[in-house]
Amino acid sequence: MALKGNLRDFSVTQLFNLINLARKTGSLTLEGPDEAAWVSFREGKLIYAQMGKEDGTLTGILTKAGKLNPRQASLIRTHAAEKSDKELGLMLINAGYLTQQDTINCIRSHILDTVYQLFTWIDGYFRFDPDVLPPEDRITIRLNLENIIIEGSRRLKELEQLQEEIPNLDMALTFVDRPGANIREVNLNVAEWKVVSYINPKNTIRQISRANKMGDLEIRRIVFGLLQAGLVEIIRPEGMPLPPQARQLPPVDKRRQTGLVNRLIGRIRSL
Repeated sequence: MALKGNLRDFSVTQLFNLINLARKTGSLTLEGPDEAAWVSFREGKLIYAQMGKEDGTLTGILTKAGKLNPRQASLIRTHAAEKSDKELGLMLINAGYLTQQDTINCIRSHILDTVYQLFTWIDGYFRFDPDVLPPEDRITIRLNLENIIIEGSRRLKELEQLQEEIPNLDMALTFVDRPGANIREVNLNVAEWKVVSYINPKNTIRQISRANKMGDLEIRRIVFGLLQAGLVEIIRPEGMPLPPQARQLPPVDKRRQTGLVNRLIGRIRSL
């Protein structure tokens, strides 16, 4: 019998703890507001994970990891479409394209990247189906859940802190105008450069995130780093109307404001 419920009542962390402690075998389906994911376990070990919209085939995983270029991936899809992931992996290893350890590392990274995103899901539904496993042609590996739960919980805490710093992803970014500053002289990693390339008053942080296929934690982490470095600032996107309460505020009377400040300074001096 399937176990199902709401993520607001039973978090991903709690689900993984239950599966780990009970050494469950089966597949967990998670449905968030915008996407679905599938995670499979064997005797309490994580063996497989797939985000609904991503290419979870071995060709897709190796291409994303940079082990195959787009041309190679296209040739494989054209001439080896009938091969299973296991057959394709063996063929690539025998042809010298990559090693068995390369394959394992890429699949492991794909699984972990997918699962760590799920820890941040707080809205949606889950369903655990016992003894349901991924298709036979997919390559699975066994990963201990304890460290994954610890790291996932740490990332969730980090996301909560970053949400306080950057609460609204529908705002835009612009470069800070500093004399002599040159963004090309700053040492940024690949992900940071991808974000920087989309910075424009017309692009919201959420749009930049989706264009680069980044989760909320990753985009907030990068934007926070750019803010801390003084390279960018958050602005209202072009065309975004002011909130209703902002339009209702009367214009500032500068003479009255100056008088108020002077009276406040005088009051402080008299204390």
